[in-house]
Amino acid sequence: MTVSTQNNTYSNFIGGQWVSSSSGDVIKSINPANRNEVVGYVQNSTKEDLEHAVAAAKKAQIKWKELSGAARGQYLYNVANVMEKHLDEIAECATREMGKTLGETKGETARGIAILRYYAGEGMRKVGDVIPSTDNEALMFTTRVPLGVVGVITPWNFPIAIPIWKVAPALIYGNTVVIKPATETAVTCAKIVECFEEAGLPAGVINMVTGTGSVIGQGIADHSDINGITFTGSNGVGKRIGQAALARGAKYQLEMGGKNPVIVAADADIDLAVEATISGAFRSTGQKCTATSRVIVQSEVYEIFKEKLLEKTREITIGDGLKEGIWMGPCANESQFETVLSYIKKGIDEGASLIYGGEEFLGSDCENGFYVQPVIFDNVKTNMSIAQEEIFGPFIALIKVDSVKEALEIANDVQYGLSASIFTTNISHMLSFINNMDAGLVRINAESAGVELQAPFGGMKQSSSHSREQGEAAKEFFTSIKTVFIKG
Repeated sequence: MTVSTQNNTYSNFIGGQWVSSSSGDVIKSINPANRNEVVGYVQNSTKEDLEHAVAAAKKAQIKWKELSGAARGQYLYNVANVMEKHLDEIAECATREMGKTLGETKGETARGIAILRYYAGEGMRKVGDVIPSTDNEALMFTTRVPLGVVGVITPWNFPIAIPIWKVAPALIYGNTVVIKPATETAVTCAKIVECFEEAGLPAGVINMVTGTGSVIGQGIADHSDINGITFTGSNGVGKRIGQAALARGAKYQLEMGGKNPVIVAADADIDLAVEATISGAFRSTGQKCTATSRVIVQSEVYEIFKEKLLEKTREITIGDGLKEGIWMGPCANESQFETVLSYIKKGIDEGASLIYGGEEFLGSDCENGFYVQPVIFDNVKTNMSIAQEEIFGPFIALIKVDSVKEALEIANDVQYGLSASIFTTNISHMLSFINNMDAGLVRINAESAGVELQAPFGGMKQSSSHSREQGEAAKEFFTSIKTVFIKG
């Protein structure tokens, strides 16, 4: 792969060309496992750079939308094949930029490849329905048309899968794309974009512009030639993007925060619940929007669950995710590292009991990274900050309840509604959870984190703008319905 220019500096991709920003300025991408290592430099772009990218996308969209769905799908198949060839390189880059273990980034890259192939197949599926007309001499049907130019704004926690699960459906339905990745993982995004280039995608169909959210992200939200915006990130930023898009009549899709509960009923398989809780809470250092954050346990099994949870947590190995045998890597950046430490202090100050972790991890070879231990708090009340606010780190708040009904009430007592899970063998408890849990993704006897690529994904309440990503549901956002009436 040849994205890199001199001095390990990565350019923007605009109109089929790798070009430097008009600012002449770059931003460092730091390895969170070793803050002294610079993974690369990306462009600190300007509104002028964004203008060039949008113009290229707008021009390319005219011919791109005229291709058949099958032809667009063939391009996505080609991209998937190129990514497969470069899987190890992309995964290693993502680990060095974001910090999650190499096994996780290889899995994420494989998922990105599968998403491309899934949406390639969408090019051959139906885009409308025939509707009976009251006029027996007429034909009436629906079809779908692309939005036009789509702005894609992605976070750092899934630097491969999230860009692809937004870009692939945007392209298969005939849109062109301007993507702004998080600066922390923009080098990884550049390597993904190069796969599109190597696969022969026409110039201007995909464009990448790196830079700050205040300039490029806000510029995408405000741009009159960007017809749709798909965003994953924090609630505060998402709401600003949504307000800007609404003000000018653009379509927008926001996927934002979560405060995801796991309920452990008295009849649960405790060992299964413990394993899934640890995976959901601590994999990727807890930096998933679907990560387990609150664990609500019935009093009959609370103590045994807690002891088994502590026992398994002590077995976790922490370190550089590129090394063998590492289970959990560092926080992705200094800001997230400081956030986790600040919530540990909040939990203690509000009266919860810290029973595991609580400090920077300074194990062998970890002194230069943003490492923290997994954190477990006991005696947590539902009104505490650590039970209400998204932390985005390896952090569990344990809450004791007397019944599943009480557990459901507490599980719903937050502003978020992204994902949730319950561990129980009782069918009545399962059905009550399915019917009454205010979350877009509910899982039974499985961890809160994770959704299959062919299934709709999105949240309720403050977790999203109520649209859905992935699977066939993506069609609802990336296209508009056109009703056709023909009379002979």
